[in-house]
Amino acid sequence: MKSVLLIGLGRFGRHMANKLWQLHHEVLAVDKDEQRVNEILPLVTSAQIGDSTNEQFIVSLGVRNFDICVVAIGDDFQSSLETTALLKEYGAPFVLARATRDVQAKFLLRNGADDVIYPEKQMAAWAAVRYSADHIFDYIELTEDYSIFETAVPKAWIGKTIVELAVRQKYRINILATKHGGKLEPLPGPAHCFTADETIFILGSNEDTQKFLRA
Repeated sequence: MKSVLLIGLGRFGRHMANKLWQLHHEVLAVDKDEQRVNEILPLVTSAQIGDSTNEQFIVSLGVRNFDICVVAIGDDFQSSLETTALLKEYGAPFVLARATRDVQAKFLLRNGADDVIYPEKQMAAWAAVRYSADHIFDYIELTEDYSIFETAVPKAWIGKTIVELAVRQKYRINILATKHGGKLEPLPGPAHCFTADETIFILGSNEDTQKFLRA
């Protein structure tokens, strides 16, 4: 369990608060809008009304005591930038800031953000990959060169085992898991026999996985 300071309770901030609550983390949520703070109270450990660009308010939060400080402000970049800088100035160990444009990401990183999340850009990239092919059901980019895909079992694989198909040698991909009826089977062995009603999770370089997916 980690302690998280979440600043900014717009749509992105609320979704993040909800997920952190599901993961059982301790969250202090902050926004200058009283209604937003009241609405988030059931999903966080505590919440405060305050202006995160105010130096004394940031000091009062004891930001160095949080594992992660998230700047989720999306509608006021100046406030996001000032908040990020103040958090680092007063000892926040890790600051994650939200950007809505490439230029914002650059400025946030220069002003103390340890990492930047760009939801619109990241979701657009995911959607482009996910929905540009009928047989891709999910997609996780690990690095610029490697990704994990959930995809349908190729028809030619049905009734055959991993070792028979020589998956790693022929396709240069790894089968991380299979899923059948909502049940996940991680790391299937070489004797696993593929069926038509399951999906597979594959890991490989983007070049190799794209070749496999186009085959």
